[in-house]
Amino acid sequence: MQAPLRSEEAVAVDAVKAIDVIAEVVRDARPGEIPARLCAVAVKLLPVVGASVSLRCNGIPVRLGASSAEASYLAEVQATLGDGPWRYASRAGTPVLACDLTSGRDVYRWPMFAHQVTAAGVQAVYSMPLGDDSVTVGTLDLYRDTPGELTEPELRRALLVAAVMTLALTALPREENGSGGREPWLGGLATEHDEVYQAIGMIMAQLGIDADEAVARLRARAFAQDRTALEVAHDVVSRRERLDVG
Repeated sequence: MQAPLRSEEAVAVDAVKAIDVIAEVVRDARPGEIPARLCAVAVKLLPVVGASVSLRCNGIPVRLGASSAEASYLAEVQATLGDGPWRYASRAGTPVLACDLTSGRDVYRWPMFAHQVTAAGVQAVYSMPLGDDSVTVGTLDLYRDTPGELTEPELRRALLVAAVMTLALTALPREENGSGGREPWLGGLATEHDEVYQAIGMIMAQLGIDADEAVARLRARAFAQDRTALEVAHDVVSRRERLDVG
């Protein structure tokens, strides 16, 4: 009979298995495909139904990838509200685990966030910071459809995926563009969010306000209409909506 593994051996074996899964999923991927594929890895390795990765920016975070359309929507909900575990994880540089958004401490801490995500079928959210001890560049957000805590092995796997994601965001090479030149691969992922910042500029000009106030107005309009900030921004840029009326 094989002797049971010591705790440190078990940790090493689990890490090797997780790395094997990561390697398999990202094999042959172009740089721009890596964020979404790593989100898919997180769903394979953890008791979650979705994952998304967002880049920390002034104002509204930029979604770079997600494991599904549902996870993408949840990332946009967080960006629209401007609150939730991701905000605290990106500021503190440590994991923030909202293990039960149906009752108790997490609901009181983030009431509107809890209301929005539970309406979308999510009952727990775990936010992993991306970066190092000196700077946080974004978050990996994990969505679960039942309340529950992550076990120690699960948290280690989540942090491992976050570490690989950080490496991807900071160290992957440039890739070829259609004209034969080379361009930052992150640029293509953030294209639709360019409209958000264009809309913020338009709102600043229309209302004579600064960027922070313009972001707040955009979020307020989105929340009032039960839409995402990205959706409202698209209408502002296409001149179907003005925030100085209504």
